[in-house]
Amino acid sequence: MDAEVGQSTEEYVSFLEGKGFTFGNDAIGFIFFGKRYTNASDILVNVAIELTLKVQKNFDGSFYISFLENLKQNGIETRSAALSFAKKQGLLK
Repeated sequence: MDAEVGQSTEEYVSFLEGKGFTFGNDAIGFIFFGKRYTNASDILVNVAIELTLKVQKNFDGSFYISFLENLKQNGIETRSAALSFAKKQGLLK
């Protein structure tokens, strides 16, 4: 489920679908709306999807957008920084 560095969001979503995760059209819409809304890189979008799935156990569009906004507002730019941020927020152990 981990996002690969350099993987586009489209590739990451396809990878997850290949692993058995299903995203409805509404979830796909949220993913790309959030990407445009926050002007986030594929790296941040992918890690936001990954953490949304890990924390919520399914795709929750509002959680995803909120988390992606927090990453951007806090100047997070890398996967490792996003994971560290999530731990500090109590989202990961």
